[in-house]
Amino acid sequence: MSESSMAGEGLVADKEGLVAVAITRRYGGFNALENVNLTVAPAERHALIGPNGAGKTTMFHILGGQVPPSAGKITLGGEDITEMAPYRRVALGVARTFQRNNLFFGLTVFENIRLSVQAHTSAGRNLFRLASVHRGITERAQQIIEQFALEPLARRPASELSYGDQRKLEIAVALAGKPRVLLVDEPTAGMSPAETAEMVKVLSLMPRDVSLLIVEHDMDVVSALADRVTVLQNGRLIAAGTWDEIRVNESVQMAYMGNKRGTKRPKAR
Repeated sequence: MSESSMAGEGLVADKEGLVAVAITRRYGGFNALENVNLTVAPAERHALIGPNGAGKTTMFHILGGQVPPSAGKITLGGEDITEMAPYRRVALGVARTFQRNNLFFGLTVFENIRLSVQAHTSAGRNLFRLASVHRGITERAQQIIEQFALEPLARRPASELSYGDQRKLEIAVALAGKPRVLLVDEPTAGMSPAETAEMVKVLSLMPRDVSLLIVEHDMDVVSALADRVTVLQNGRLIAAGTWDEIRVNESVQMAYMGNKRGTKRPKAR
């Protein structure tokens, strides 16, 4: 894809999706991101990749509301969310996970999921009634546990789970709020091959009424999951397209390892 065509990536987009236009983030005289466009369409599985220092995590923080852009605009379903706080984005349907697990480690798997379900209902504002008395909350939590095959672990504290199961639980907790878009930062980082395969299975079975955007270092995971891929280098958009288009893109190969076209797949962090 040419640089001129990439400049329009995200500008003409489905109004129901998550759209970031001309995103720039400055730190003093340094641009961590510069004029980056990104569109995550409804039901799409989208990967954001690039070598170290490309700006991937900064982009995630901006989409999640943890960091404001210096310039640019973000919309969800056509609604401007650029200046919205993270909790307001969550209420509108933007959920995310982080590189470090964000769980209540002293609570059980079931309790973690039930709390997330409760937080996204009117019952979450009732501090004087036990969550266990809300039948709908308990049933929804149980459905999620079954969906993620967490039944054998349901009564165990999150602190006792393996790293891979903790990551799986974190995604289950995020989905408990029925988001429209889920942002997952490096879902397989630090995992064994078996745990990676299990995570790919979990994400591939995620309902299509939820759009997925992942930052991922394992290109086998990207190829297995992503409908579309966006590539950053030094804070700039250098390529966007399907995995088959990206894997033979000369600019992408040069960004990762200086390969000539048609050699190894990019292996990135």
